Amino acid sequence: MKTSLKYIVALTAIAFTFASCSSDDDNTKTPTNELNGLVKIQQFDNDSHTIELYSKAGFLQQGFNTIDVRIKDKQTAEYIKNATVTWQPMMHMTMMAHSCPFSVVTKTAVEGTLYKGYIVFTMAQNDTEYWDLEINYTIDGTNYAATSPIDVPASAKRNLNTFTGTDGTKYVVAYIEPNQPKVAVNDLKVGVWKMESMMSFPMMNGYTVKIDPRMPSMGNHTSPNNVNATQTNPGELYNGKLSLTMTGYWKINLQLANAAGDILNGEAITETTEASSIYFEIEF
Repeated sequence: MKTSLKYIVALTAIAFTFASCSSDDDNTKTPTNELNGLVKIQQFDNDSHTIELYSKAGFLQQGFNTIDVRIKDKQTAEYIKNATVTWQPMMHMTMMAHSCPFSVVTKTAVEGTLYKGYIVFTMAQNDTEYWDLEINYTIDGTNYAATSPIDVPASAKRNLNTFTGTDGTKYVVAYIEPNQPKVAVNDLKVGVWKMESMMSFPMMNGYTVKIDPRMPSMGNHTSPNNVNATQTNPGELYNGKLSLTMTGYWKINLQLANAAGDILNGEAITETTEASSIYFEIEF
């Protein structure tokens, strides 16, 4: 009986060990459906690969865009898991060209095929001016590149502000979340960058995005329990709280303050000032 009991305990321990190892290994495996919740935006090619772009909405627009990339080998039809990826968005205007704020591109899962980042398109395309996206990547020491025009129409509501601050610096302030606002205190996420040059848009650290949401059609009333957007750590996007007390059209009035607390742009709402010159719009 003692021998049987010891045997059962040993088998249980072995089974637990294998289960633990299997669980750990699952963290590095390719997700069952990497594309769950994503819609293909477009694809383009070079001689060796097909580049696929995805997002939750299935399209790009002026403002902040999270984009997923996959690289398909044309010969094997397999998706590449070991690439190092960078990108360069470029707006081609009539008399000049410029880039915009964008993140590094990172691997979504160790054994997956998706590479993720964000791009903040600072203006919409028009009949004569357009964006293209260059994808540069390295696989096993070999460098590749692919470039294609991309569609970036204007957003339906104002989700982006570009302006020159009182310090003479040109800033970009973009709305990110909530994507699906609710009658509640919503988690708010925004980004703040400066235009260092036509090609460089570093994120600004230590600033504050002050918010004052109002409903212009309802006496311009505000809401309680809002929290201004600030960074938790340098290099991160800004987080705050956005209180929406009813459905309808909201104007989120903004003021941008630097690390010293100086207001660089935007106005406080008073009896004589109904709206700030910089703001976001939400309607739900």
